[in-house]
Amino acid sequence: MKQAVAIGLKIPDNTAYTALVTLRRLGVEVERVERSEIHIFDDDGDADALVQRIETDETIFNPNKHRLVLLDGEAPRSGEVWIEPIARPKGGGGRAAEAWRLFDRAGAPVGPSVLAAAIERLLCNPAIERAVTTDERSA
Repeated sequence: MKQAVAIGLKIPDNTAYTALVTLRRLGVEVERVERSEIHIFDDDGDADALVQRIETDETIFNPNKHRLVLLDGEAPRSGEVWIEPIARPKGGGGRAAEAWRLFDRAGAPVGPSVLAAAIERLLCNPAIERAVTTDERSA
């Protein structure tokens, strides 16, 4: 069984803040931006064991600065895009994608049109990356 995990910062994320400011300058209606690394793990269905395994792997997780979220599936959440490299490094491993989750003024995830504008204007370089949204994963 595969399990997707988002590992994000619990300390201020300067990269996410810079993306927020830039998206606003580019005319994208966004109030907050969160960034995280997406990792896909093989697990036996034991969520607690997987969390413990990740939290003890200092190559990807530092409890002083990271927060871990087990995702419900292997797809981006509402208002989120996963930016995946087109060419994967040999041997796999490492992160599967970088996730960007955008929120509106009401604190809700942005809609598909706002997300598409953010992807096109800033978040994805189509020459080397592929943007994956919920609709694309479920298709």
